[in-house]
Order: sequence, then C-alpha cells, then structure tokens
Amino acid sequence: MTTTFLIGYMGCGKTTLGRAVAERTGVRFIDLDDYIEERQGCSVKEIFASRGEDAFRAIERDALIEVSCSSDTLVACGGGTPCFGDNMDVMNSRGITVYLTAPHHRLLARLKEGREKRPLIASLSDDELDAFIARQMEWRHPHYSRAKLTFDSSRLENTEQVSESVDRFLKLISSYES
Repeated sequence: MTTTFLIGYMGCGKTTLGRAVAERTGVRFIDLDDYIEERQGCSVKEIFASRGEDAFRAIERDALIEVSCSSDTLVACGGGTPCFGDNMDVMNSRGITVYLTAPHHRLLARLKEGREKRPLIASLSDDELDAFIARQMEWRHPHYSRAKLTFDSSRLENTEQVSESVDRFLKLISSYES
C-alpha cells in the first residue's frame, strides 16, 4: 500500500478506521498526534500550552515529513494538519490523501460522547459545540477537499460497520492504485 494519509475533522473516524485497516492488512499505522507526543515527551495539549500553536505546527510539519518517507504506512493526521503551511502539498506529493467525511449530526454525536478527551471542546455546551463544528468545517473544508480521494466514514459505530467500512476503504484504495 502506498503511504496513505487520512484527513478530516475530529470525530470523523481517522483513528478508528486507520487501526482497523492496519489490523486487517498488516500495514504500519501511525496516529500523527501520538507520534508527536512520543517524540516530544509531552502531550499535544502541553505543547500548545507551553510553546503555542505556531511551535506545535512546526513540530507537526517535521513529523509529517518524517512519516511521509515510510512505505506501507497509514497515517491518521490531526484534524488541523491539512490546514497549515504546505502540509497538503507534502501529503499529496508523497502518497494518497483520503478525506474522511461524516455528516454534521454524526460528528456532533461522536464529539459529544468523547468531548472530555478533547481539550479544544471539553468545556463547550452542546449548542456551542454544534456551532463550533459548523464554523471549523466551513474554514477547513477547502483544505480537506484537496485530498485525492473522499471516503464516507459515517458508518463506524460498531464492529460490523467498521468491518464493512474497512472493506469499502480497501476497495477504494485498490481502485485508485490500479
């Protein structure tokens, strides 16, 4: 498998789908945020707090360059990764970019459920979260839409759906690589 970058908004299923595809195929899976935390010895939240977003984005770009040199690798990028600097150009030139999409209501439901794990949205009310997603998606969509492929990731709610989604994803990648 060519190096493949999963991009999309938080809660779209990049990590869920990525891990399941890697498990099925044996390709290496890298969650870019986890990769950064391992290399930096602290959390993304701590990097933002102590060094600021600009420093984090520079670290993120360096990490993206490192992982993009691997083959047979599936990379789940942070939701903001494609939106800064030339990151989309880097990913598009070094592999296949796949924009995972899910309807607003699905993103909202997933993020409501796991918001305590996401510092950016942890303190938002349901209404604030709804508006936040809409604003961010409007700003991020032009970046995400530069992906080579688009994949509907709305069906990742249980084991059966994840398995069916892996089948559809592998078919999409296979047809693109052919």
